Amino acid sequence: MAVNRAFRALADPTRRRILRLLRERPRTSGEIADAFQSSWPTISRHLAVLRSAGLIVQERKGQFIEYDVNTTVLQEVVEFLLDSVPSGRTGWRSNIERALPFPSRSPRR
Repeated sequence: MAVNRAFRALADPTRRRILRLLRERPRTSGEIADAFQSSWPTISRHLAVLRSAGLIVQERKGQFIEYDVNTTVLQEVVEFLLDSVPSGRTGWRSNIERALPFPSRSPRR
């Protein structure tokens, strides 16, 4: 199940920080690695985990590979979390549901 892999990937603070960086704009692996004190191979492994979980997508641009957030899988995670919250007990649930993009939205690139 994609949501299970996504939760495992999101458990690591470095991977969550990578997603926050990519939320701003697509970046190459070098740009991502420059934002951390970790070695490039370590960042590469984090990117592989995020890709495997479907949380990021990659696109070749010349000699570089650019990474971006896959909003479709993130939406599935948010919807799973919302389904876990009783609908009558929170006023913010409907606001979040209205803010979500349509489920058919393709990954952001």
